[in-house]
Amino acid sequence: MYDFIVVGGGSAGAVVVSRLSEVTNWTVLLLEAGDHENEISDIPLLVAYTQLSEFDWKYKTSPLSTSAYCLAMIGNKCNWPRGRVLGGSSVLNGMIYVRGNRHDYDNWARLGNAGWSYEEVLPYFLKSEDNRNPYLARTPYHKTGGYLTIQESSWKTPLAIAFLQAGQEMGYENRDINGFNQTGFMLTQATIRRGSRCSTAKAFLRPVKNRPNLHIAMRAQILKVLFNTDKRATGVEFLRDGKRQIVRCRREVILSAGTINSPQLLMLSGIGPSEHLNEFNIPVISDLRVGDNLQDHVGLGGLTFLVNESITLTIKRVQTLSAMYEYLINERGPLTTPGIEALAFLNTKYADKFGDYPDMQFHFAPFSISSDGEQIKKILGLRDRVYNIMYKPLHNVETWSILPLLLRPKSTGWIRLKSRNPLVQPDINPNYFTHKEDMDVLIEGIRLAMRVSNTSAFQRFGSRPHTIRMPGCHKYSFDTYEYWECAIRHFTFTIYHPTSICKMGPRSDSKAVVDSRLRVYGVKGLRVVDASIMPTIVSGNINAPTIMIGEKASDIIKKDWLGIK
Repeated sequence: MYDFIVVGGGSAGAVVVSRLSEVTNWTVLLLEAGDHENEISDIPLLVAYTQLSEFDWKYKTSPLSTSAYCLAMIGNKCNWPRGRVLGGSSVLNGMIYVRGNRHDYDNWARLGNAGWSYEEVLPYFLKSEDNRNPYLARTPYHKTGGYLTIQESSWKTPLAIAFLQAGQEMGYENRDINGFNQTGFMLTQATIRRGSRCSTAKAFLRPVKNRPNLHIAMRAQILKVLFNTDKRATGVEFLRDGKRQIVRCRREVILSAGTINSPQLLMLSGIGPSEHLNEFNIPVISDLRVGDNLQDHVGLGGLTFLVNESITLTIKRVQTLSAMYEYLINERGPLTTPGIEALAFLNTKYADKFGDYPDMQFHFAPFSISSDGEQIKKILGLRDRVYNIMYKPLHNVETWSILPLLLRPKSTGWIRLKSRNPLVQPDINPNYFTHKEDMDVLIEGIRLAMRVSNTSAFQRFGSRPHTIRMPGCHKYSFDTYEYWECAIRHFTFTIYHPTSICKMGPRSDSKAVVDSRLRVYGVKGLRVVDASIMPTIVSGNINAPTIMIGEKASDIIKKDWLGIK
């Protein structure tokens, strides 16, 4: 029997466990389906080797007969890596620290979510942060001394600086994109500590793991939440070492299992659309639209440019004794880079003209799909034919890439159960590009990426686009709207930002699953605390906002139980 049971030790769950166990007379149990990180996951540049490993749930999207996306991937399925490891997806991700736009949070508040405006969530971003770049740490938008270490990589290619210069040529400022204004270009801020990955397990759990009131159970997969006749969550059933076990709680169960696992667990436990649960003969405890409103940032993968100088990031340059020595002894060198060296937030012609609310994000990388052999191809699930025609010819060529991402898609998807067996992965349908405007904005973003290559900052390296056309799109001329639409539907790329499927909203919102204090409607003693509660997806990478949600939720829970004003 514990006071609190937290399901999932990922980007939010690790924070919640750390903060709740600060109350010495509360007992806290963390149940994590995965195991601990290892030395490979610690090395920033080796992120591609953690995906499809034992650390990954290895989810895939489900192809629909009516869908036209992920067509260049095996089986027309996009891989969706999610962390099955202590630290969750903060162990698998690109470590990019982006908070989103202030308007995102103000919009959450306008939708009826009291306490979630930008001014109200900013303190929780600051609470976590230990920023080790002095030029940022001295500003009102950053802080030192928190658990989570944030800094730039100490190593970068000359192309990273060219990218910032290109932004200035295009009329954009180089600025702190986590500051007052988001629009602009910046070197990537990342969750790095002394050259190594700073996951939420390393940041929030390792310092507190010896607290006597905190227990962490690894390799424990949750099967369902248990309720009494008053619809109060009383505990969970889980699988560990091949045995089904039950553990009880006095106060609350907190689901921090992530955007895919949390809704799956809710539905398996009887919380979800009644018509769907009835299909599997699952008794309905609360009829809520769990599984709807799935949102994700989507873009074009493999948008590649060539240069004439030997300045890019290739496998032959990083798999050297000197690079390993630099990393192990000096905590420096190319192995310390997260790969994405710089970011930009830009306005297409469809963006809001009256405020700082860009609709396009660029991830700049000094490499391409083929720069590390075939590992990137493997984790993307790219078909051999596509890879061999488009990217294999680039094996010995100097390349760089931009990943253009649509920040606020209008198209939404869904998650549904495939079985009442908790070990069967759910049916994931992102439903990309059902709104034409999503495609329009994304193609405008590609046009902006082409302009980056054409700036003098990149032309001094002889930059030009890779023009071998996507298999399946040969009937269209390169760089036409029709070609880019075809390419996007083939090489559909997500940087793994699924959100919003357990939507936070007022009771009047028919699709809301949790209230503004993250309590699940229709039951007691159950909250959801992870990226699935976002009413709308934030404008940027979701790891930092998910950590913020964990920080804010912890305060909410303390106030609810301790009566703190």
